[in-house]
Amino acid sequence: MNLVESLRAHRLLAIVRGKDPAAALRTVRTLAEEGVAAIEVSLTTADALIVIRQARAELGPEALLGAGTVRSSEHAARAVDAGASYLVTPALVDGLEPYGVPVLMGALTPTEIEAALARGADAIKLFPGSLGGPGYLRALRDPFPEVPFVPVGGVDARAARDYLDGGALAVGVGSPLVGDAADGGDLGRLRARAAAFRRVIAEETR
Repeated sequence: MNLVESLRAHRLLAIVRGKDPAAALRTVRTLAEEGVAAIEVSLTTADALIVIRQARAELGPEALLGAGTVRSSEHAARAVDAGASYLVTPALVDGLEPYGVPVLMGALTPTEIEAALARGADAIKLFPGSLGGPGYLRALRDPFPEVPFVPVGGVDARAARDYLDGGALAVGVGSPLVGDAADGGDLGRLRARAAAFRRVIAEETR
């Protein structure tokens, strides 16, 4: 899978994190039904590997289903075995190359960005994006024009628009999109939030 091209096509990465594995699975299913193609299940989710395995079985082999909060090669091995087709890290992580899947690696500073690229990152998870905001992304685009950035952290619908205007490959969105759905919250509200984010993305890709 070409992660960069997939994110360029869809522009939105949903991040699912919750305390209720059954609710987390329902959340993944609902997001997919609402047309959110790229979904990450954080390994901090209760029974995350079971959620990933069951979601993979339901969504099929082509679904853009990844594992997030991957902090070690051991995490990576278990996630890929469960069916994750890409990995997302919160920071620099060594030893992910042998697993043969794309990596969205967490970095914030220019030094960290260079280090992530040296570790084989396919794209940079700019985290926490809220620390510098869209202006910081624009500043990074000057020395790193070819680097695909995915800002994550505090990205609401308005910030999503600003980041995409500023040159982001895509945006990663957790609680502003998922809310409490992965803890058993209202799926109707989740559908409404997903529709709102998709409208923002559609505006940016016209």
